[in-house]
This record gives sequence, structure tokens and C-alpha cells, in this order.
Amino acid sequence: MENITDYLKEERSQEWRDEIRKSMKTKERTTRERVSMPEEDPNIRNKSNLEVNRGLETDVAVLEAQRCIDCANPTCMEGCPVGIYIPKFIKKIEVRDFLGAASVLKETNGLPAVCGRVCPQEKQCEASCFYTLKLKKPAVAIGHLERFAADYERNSGKASVPKVNESNKIKIGVVGSGPAGLAAAGDLAKFGYDVTVFEALHEIGGVLKYGIPEFRLPNDIVDFEIDNLMKMGVKFRTNFLVGKTASFEDLKAEGFKAFFVGSGAGLPRFMNIPGENYNGIFSSNEYLTRVNLMNAANPDYDTPVISGKNVAVIGGGNTAMDSVRTAKRLGAKRAMIIYRRSEEEMPARVEEVKHAKEEGIEFMNLHNPLEYYADENGRVKSMKVQKMELGEPDASGRRRPIPIEGSEFMLEADTVVVSVGVSPNPIVPSSLPKLEITDWGTIVVDKETMQSTTMPELFAGGDIVRGGATVILAMGDGRKAAAGIHKYIQEKIKAN
Repeated sequence: MENITDYLKEERSQEWRDEIRKSMKTKERTTRERVSMPEEDPNIRNKSNLEVNRGLETDVAVLEAQRCIDCANPTCMEGCPVGIYIPKFIKKIEVRDFLGAASVLKETNGLPAVCGRVCPQEKQCEASCFYTLKLKKPAVAIGHLERFAADYERNSGKASVPKVNESNKIKIGVVGSGPAGLAAAGDLAKFGYDVTVFEALHEIGGVLKYGIPEFRLPNDIVDFEIDNLMKMGVKFRTNFLVGKTASFEDLKAEGFKAFFVGSGAGLPRFMNIPGENYNGIFSSNEYLTRVNLMNAANPDYDTPVISGKNVAVIGGGNTAMDSVRTAKRLGAKRAMIIYRRSEEEMPARVEEVKHAKEEGIEFMNLHNPLEYYADENGRVKSMKVQKMELGEPDASGRRRPIPIEGSEFMLEADTVVVSVGVSPNPIVPSSLPKLEITDWGTIVVDKETMQSTTMPELFAGGDIVRGGATVILAMGDGRKAAAGIHKYIQEKIKAN
């Protein structure tokens, strides 16, 4: 595409956009209240997998779209890792061209229905909105509108497939079908490459399937987005562990010319405190995977998960919120978050914390586990917890938690889920001796092209590079990598 600034200027100057701006005074737009997302009743949803957010009605979406003033300098876009043409798709909603809005989204985002649900818009596009920056008012509900347009298209039965270039028959391999891999695959297909995505698990979607519960992101939403990629020509091979099922050299022998690695961060971290190996103590990865991907909550399946009555989840991120809210839905009478800092320091989205509280989750902030205790069968039954206070900020900028001497007490807990972070999946790095990796096991890449510093045919992004990332940041990496791969291949062709 031509210079993005020129493109945006040209699009904004089109007659239909000009007419919309003139149809309503700016003052009228900016004095309107932001719409609210309708939600399922907390006492109903905390016993089921009903999606919490119900989506905007058509007229409500149009009203919210009218709040957007179609800025000449759309700062909202600067906050979007995948570069969605935000004012354009919102103005399409304002004129009730909902299918057109969805089409605009898919120009740069292959997973709009996913992103409209799980992206932290409040820290990204909406944080850079004119309302936020200049008016000090609630931003235009960009995330709600993105979800609306994507859902409208899906429900209409008239979903469009993004245009792809004629096939160049050049094979590119994508390792991992999480958000980074799917984003890379979609853009590579648009360039005309023969793309195959290799997924280690039996279902496609990566963390979108195993890590995020259905009450936040229904599986049929993910499947719809994946089906769209298939219609673009992307192939998928499941139960295929690159580095074990076949090596990179094997795949090169099959004709693959370059690779994108988006194998994620599937290695859980623990706190290494006494008793952490007792039965009933899970990593959040295992706990959520059993429930989300292996249907552990269904008694008809042979993949059960221990469902305790007093469940303690250790951590304060989105994964911790997903775990504790899942425990509540599995029948926990007492579902607790134990977090060593205050609520203000929690990395979880504000919305997720709000929803958790509404659903009856107990928050024990400024507390930290010291030791676990088991019954005669080796099953965890209780834990020693210490109260904390906040000291000076640490390297992350958050205030450092300090133990309060003599504040220890015992807490009943028959299930514990440890959600204190993850490390990159080591399988790919360990299978490539030439690959440069950091001390933390992440792949070292050029930040602009996502190309490996030591293996020019290999590109990587998402958690395997960042160590931990949001869905949308991983997708941004995938898009940059696709552009990097395209440049690499074209330069090789020219050189030969």
C-alpha cells in the first residue's frame, strides 16, 4: 500500500465521509454519552458458559458510531497493533453499511470478532482516542463496534473473503495456530503464498481455544474466523509438533522456503514453595486447557478436572481471572483471587475484574502463599498465607510487595491454581542449535521484520518472542512477520 498517511487522507476526503461529517455538528457528537455493553445476569452466567457480554443492538451501535468525529489525524489508529482503519469502519456503521464495516476490518485484521471481545482496547486504540486525549471523556467504544460489525457479518450469512493474490506456489510454514500464527497466515495468503499452519494440538486456535474460556470467547467465534482463513487457501495440519513430528530440515525438504514461529508460551511457572506438588494444585495452563479444550466439565468425557469447594487462584492477570471465574462455574462455593499486590497494580483488564466481582469472586489482595498442606491422600487441603504491604516501585514500575512480619494465617483450599506467568515453549528453540535465544528462552528477532538474527529463513512473534503478550500484540507481530517474509522471499527471487 502507498504511504498510509496519504491513504487515510484520500479515504477521509471521499464524498460519503464528507457528507457524514456535515450531517451532525461536532458539539452534538461530543456531548453524547458512551453506550454501555449489555451483560448477562451475574447470578445466571456464573453457573454456565453463557457469554458475559451480549453485544450491541443495531440502533445502539449506530448511535455510538455517531460519536466518532472522524479526526483528520486518527490517533486511535496509532494505538492499534494491527493498523485497523478505525474511522473508516466506524463511519460505515454510522451509514448502516455493516457488511462494509466488517470488510474494512478484515483488510488488516483476520480475527475481528475475537479482537472485539478480548483485546484491551482501553489500553490501546481507545487510550489514543480524541475523546481520551483531548476531551478527557470516555473514548468511542471502538472494541464494542468492532465486535458488532464482525458479529453482524457472521450472523448475516454473507461473510466476505478477503482478496488474495494469484498463487505464487511458494510454500511457507507457520508453526502454531494461535493469534500470531493466524495473523501471519492470513497476510501471507493475501500475498499469494501457499501457507500451511502446523498445530501441535488436535484443535486449531492455540491460546484462543485452550486459554480463554467460552464465557469470554465462544469457540464457534474462533472457528468462524479460522474457516475464513481456510477459504483464503490457508491449510492446517493438526497433531503436528514441529521439531518432533518433523524437523525444520524435513519441512525444507518438502519445499518450504521460510517459516513463521508462533509457538507461544506454554511452559507454566510455579512459585517453588513447599507443597506445590500436592494433588489438586494446577498451573493455570493445565486447568484451563482441561476445561476449555478437553471438555473436563462434562461428566461424559474422560478428561476430568478436580472441582474443589474452596478454590484459590494465585495471581492477578487475565489468566488468573479466567481461572477463578471458571472455578466458580464448576461449582466452587468459595472462589478466591490471592494476589500479592493491591488491585490498582493488577495487570488484569478492569472489565475482567469487574465481571469477577459481580460473579461472587473473593479478592484477597496484598496476600501471598507461603506453603501448602495436604490430607492423608496427598490432596491439598490448606495453605499458609502471609499479608503484604506495598513498598517502593520495582523494575516494572509497580510498588514492590513487602511481607508483614507475624501476619501469617491458615486458609482452607482444596484446589489451587497457580497463575503467576508462563515461559516460552522450548520445543522449537531446542530443536534449532543455530537459533539465537535469550536467557529467558525467547527467540531473538529484528523488531521491525520479526526475522531471526541467526536464521534468515525463520521469523517469529507473539509469546515466543515477547515472553507474554496480548492477543492483539501477537497478531501485530504476525502481520509484521508476514511482511518481512514477503520481502525476504522477493529479495531471494531477485537475487537468483
